[in-house]
Amino acid sequence: MFAKTLIGATAATALLAGTASAASTATAATDLHLRAGPGPDYRIETVIAAKDQVTVDGCLEQSNWCKVSYDGQQGWAYGDYLAADLSGELVPVYPNRAELQTGTVVYEKTKDDDGALALGAMGATAGALVVGGPAAAIVGGIIGSATGAAITPEETTIAYIRENPVDPVIVNGELIVGAQVPGELEVYQVPSSDFGYVNLNGRYVLIEPDSREIAYIADF
Repeated sequence: MFAKTLIGATAATALLAGTASAASTATAATDLHLRAGPGPDYRIETVIAAKDQVTVDGCLEQSNWCKVSYDGQQGWAYGDYLAADLSGELVPVYPNRAELQTGTVVYEKTKDDDGALALGAMGATAGALVVGGPAAAIVGGIIGSATGAAITPEETTIAYIRENPVDPVIVNGELIVGAQVPGELEVYQVPSSDFGYVNLNGRYVLIEPDSREIAYIADF
């Protein structure tokens, strides 16, 4: 059995109440990685704390990543988990960048780019995390981890995953509780458990099979 914890919508709404009205600023809807480049295969420079504000310099035209400044440091953050005020409504930045008048930026990768990790050589690519969960949560004023139930797995579940490793699969986007994995992604069942598991971007996650939402992110 798993212990499930839900964050109340009222409390989560209060956490995002500080969102700035200017189109050039946004609020992190969850603890969010600030990366050296636009993708999960780039080094994590720091973590943008949930409800902290960033300055949005612009977003890529065809990828859900935005160049931002946070606490004096520049980097890239996943634009579906950044929230901004649009005519009094809280919306995710990337899909609403035209209305928010967020500029477009270009990332030019060089041969000397030392921010990239080795994820590209780790395994197959399975597309992107489905943003319906996290993005809808931002619109509803709910912190990303409240889009689903946060669980605490039993030690036997963790032990089984450790003893039965699977090949990693690369997806675009940041791993947070509540994000939905691509439909074509194979999820492996844990015996005597209501959850499956998969290796995403080098991290093991537990998946709720009906919603296909991430319910737990392992620290190994």
